[in-house]
Amino acid sequence: MLTLQERAREKFGRPARRVKARLRKVKGGMSGGTAASAQATLAAAARDPSLIRLLSDPFALTPGFTGPTQPSGLIPEYDPSMNAWLVPFPMAPINTKNVHRTNFLLGHPYGTDFVYDEIMVAPGFGELGRVTTETFATMASLFRTGGLKPGAGPTRQEREKGFYDILFLGELPDGGRVEVVVTGDRDPGYGSTSKMIAESALCLVRDVQGEGGIWTRGRADGSGVVRAPEGARRPHLQRALR
Repeated sequence: MLTLQERAREKFGRPARRVKARLRKVKGGMSGGTAASAQATLAAAARDPSLIRLLSDPFALTPGFTGPTQPSGLIPEYDPSMNAWLVPFPMAPINTKNVHRTNFLLGHPYGTDFVYDEIMVAPGFGELGRVTTETFATMASLFRTGGLKPGAGPTRQEREKGFYDILFLGELPDGGRVEVVVTGDRDPGYGSTSKMIAESALCLVRDVQGEGGIWTRGRADGSGVVRAPEGARRPHLQRALR
């Protein structure tokens, strides 16, 4: 997101107020820790129904600020800008909140009217039903009891075979577009996320000592510069300006 907005300012002199994240390809395994966290969240909501409203609020992590209405991402839809059918992405309710928190912590450089969503691209209209069913089955598996336990997850072979391809599409009111593609050749939940957690920790130690609170990756490394140690494997970033 930081890189996309950096390019939008370079080309158009202002940020993209509407950004769409589209998972074009993804393969990864379920984490026992993720399932346990989801189960604990559901149990807490069952005890206190008011939490449901908080969980469904895209601005739950921006205290004192509420932006414009955001896309729900819960219903399959056709996106004419991509000429593709889209289906819900199970992690979107978590990820979108963090993107809005980064914008909040940085002082709203993306704008106070910023709109963002994440959704998966179905392989084709004929695959729409299958992909939708699999997506909701994955979401349901997060909340059921039993199954994976904390510490369990995909085998090393399964992690090595994981991959993802995500298009970030920024749109401006006058028709301007900026695109950034992020791809990775490892399981996104293990191979890439673990690296981002470590990189975020290094940014916190290096740049924000003494400033407490809960930070996001974008705020900890707010320059938007993509860095990696020499020889390290990391998600490949492709920049395409349109």
